[in-house]
Amino acid sequence: MKTLRNVLLALTAVVATAPVIAQTAANVHGKVVNPAGQPFANAEVKFTKDKTVPYKDEKFAPTVTVDAQGNYTAKDVAPGDYFVYVTQGEKMFDRLELTVKAGDDKTLDFDMTRAEYQNAMSPEEKKALEEYKKKNAEAVQANKQVANLNATLQAVRADLAKNAPPVYGDVSKDVSDMKAAVDSKPDESILWLNYGNALAAQGDHLAKVNRDAKKTPVLDDDVKSTYSQAVDAYKKGIDLNVASKKPSPVDQASGWNGIGNTLAKEGKGQEASDAFENAVKAAPTNAGMFYGNEAAVLFNAGQTEAAAAAADKAIAADPNRPDPYFVKGQALIAKSSFDAKAQKIVPPPGCVDAYQHYLSLAPDGQHAAAVKEVLASLGEKVDTHYSAGKKR
Repeated sequence: MKTLRNVLLALTAVVATAPVIAQTAANVHGKVVNPAGQPFANAEVKFTKDKTVPYKDEKFAPTVTVDAQGNYTAKDVAPGDYFVYVTQGEKMFDRLELTVKAGDDKTLDFDMTRAEYQNAMSPEEKKALEEYKKKNAEAVQANKQVANLNATLQAVRADLAKNAPPVYGDVSKDVSDMKAAVDSKPDESILWLNYGNALAAQGDHLAKVNRDAKKTPVLDDDVKSTYSQAVDAYKKGIDLNVASKKPSPVDQASGWNGIGNTLAKEGKGQEASDAFENAVKAAPTNAGMFYGNEAAVLFNAGQTEAAAAAADKAIAADPNRPDPYFVKGQALIAKSSFDAKAQKIVPPPGCVDAYQHYLSLAPDGQHAAAVKEVLASLGEKVDTHYSAGKKR
């Protein structure tokens, strides 16, 4: 028969050999939303078991950071009853109670839009919140508008590139889209400059339609009106840019370049030259390009004298650009005379030189074949080692 002593010894042995069950910590995670309904970023979530002392005397463990999306995760939280706070700097924004048991994986969200929280706000805090919501709504709307305008700009630029010469496609939709853009945000210079680009491209399309019909483009009212609107749009964009907080000389130069191109197509040579000069003043490092554009557009408009003068300015600004030499050669060849005695065409001084310079810089260029043909017709030998000279 077992004695009481033997039973107690047996129980002691069982207890001594039984495994120890450890209390495992918990994980707590959640999202923090501010009173305006947005993620409360750059805040802290702090846990304390000191529930009987003032906030300033409480000791916190753990303390975790809220990320940019308003999320937080606290790992290895010991079991117990907690006050959990949302703080930023020295200021406490919210507090919830939480009981954590061993092994828990708990979600604790702080939603400061809840009625309980907002009803407890002071009148000053409520007023500040309403003002913030209003400004935020305006900012969201502004950002949405900017996103829409950027999408419009991207689409218009792509379509203008697709319909650029020699296509000369109809870009009336781009004109309409940019008109809507400037109407929605009339103080944005880049929109006006791109509106000018769309109008100028549509003017080119209408001019091509006239040429195909054997009509003179500059006599067509639609062509004249479209080009005129383009010039006005460019000027508006330039003026807004000059008056802006961060003026962009490059954008201003682009506008003046657009004006020069458009005026030249209208046959307004001197006004076009003045516009290109303004482009050079705005962005002098690109003088070679602007004068080269001037030379090309004036030549295409049949203004050979002005084109030759512009070509000389382009060459002086950047002697390594081939196209101005071609324009100069083409402008001068029209002044050739015929030597009846020698039975040959005599080009004016500088003409052959300009052609040879072009070939030296662009032996396989767009106009190389035509230049070689002209030189051959003049009895000139093509010099592939012709010196392009230095910047003068």
